[in-house]
Amino acid sequence: MHKFVSSQARALVCLLALFVAAATEASTIRVHYDVGYGNRISVRGSKAPLSWTTGINATWTTGNIWTYSWSNTVGDVELKPLINDATWSVGANYVVKAGATVDIYPFFQARGGSMVYVNNFSSPQLGNTRSLRIYLPPSYGQNPLKRYPVLYMHDGQNLFDASTSFGGVEWNVDETANSLINNGQMDELIVVGIDNGGSNRIYELTPCCDPDYGGGGADVYERFLLETVKPYIDQNYRTLTNNKNTGIMGSSLGGLDSFYTGRRHPEVFSKVGALSSSFWWNNQALTQQVEASTAKVAVNFYIDAGTNNDGLTETTRMRDALVADGYVQGKDLYYYVAQGGSHNEASWAARLNIPLTYLFPWQSTAY
Repeated sequence: MHKFVSSQARALVCLLALFVAAATEASTIRVHYDVGYGNRISVRGSKAPLSWTTGINATWTTGNIWTYSWSNTVGDVELKPLINDATWSVGANYVVKAGATVDIYPFFQARGGSMVYVNNFSSPQLGNTRSLRIYLPPSYGQNPLKRYPVLYMHDGQNLFDASTSFGGVEWNVDETANSLINNGQMDELIVVGIDNGGSNRIYELTPCCDPDYGGGGADVYERFLLETVKPYIDQNYRTLTNNKNTGIMGSSLGGLDSFYTGRRHPEVFSKVGALSSSFWWNNQALTQQVEASTAKVAVNFYIDAGTNNDGLTETTRMRDALVADGYVQGKDLYYYVAQGGSHNEASWAARLNIPLTYLFPWQSTAY
């Protein structure tokens, strides 16, 4: 009798555990936003119990986190948070996979980002100074709970301001980012433009050493970026510091350097944008290194070139080397041919949206 009761009790315990487990299987959205006293966050979505016509109030928890859960049997759901069920968040719908818990950091006023300039920024490694031009995204002042991915870009004076840009043409980085973010095509990010070293540019942005142009300071510049610039940015701004949320991008020699440094340091960078890269440097030595390699580096690469005297042959060879190493177009490689594109700021500005949306697509940030 004792054994029968014990077996029956054990069975009941197992059934209860299964019931509790089933009851706790849920999809959950966690909205991080301080709405202020007396206001609330509601959620509208694509499937019942949510709808697009009337919101359901989320539950406030400590830290200004608003939580709402529903059965995972509903399947994948698209949704958006609102303030007081009246003011929609900016950007695209958020997707919550069945059974997932998703943290989001929305903002509710469509607007542009802001610029911060750090002048006379010292490089102990290179023995000189330069400016940092820092783009902060639209929500930076609206949602202090949020931290952001960071994209480090070379030739900072060409990125944001035509008056300092080569040839008087800028990349329009801030305008492009604002548009992509507000339209829900890209996640918010911080962009750090690092001014080049002027007459030292060739030295700073190149591995050793081209028979005609010399160069060879990329390793020193790399130390400046990793030991001085990145720590400064991480200490002074609300950044997501891990490699999953850190990218590097440039064009021409800046593209060469981005590829070189990103490939050497996948523990720091998981995203590399290399536009019209000078892969010809030193008889295509960097491409030869990739061709000779046997290990695939865990980095997503964007590489491109225009059809108008822009190094397309050398870029295609680098694409082929990456594919041979196991990179897949559209997955961890994006190779793009810019029809009519030339080797200049206007061409890079015209297609900047492509690497930005590939490297930092909507809802890709790893919080």
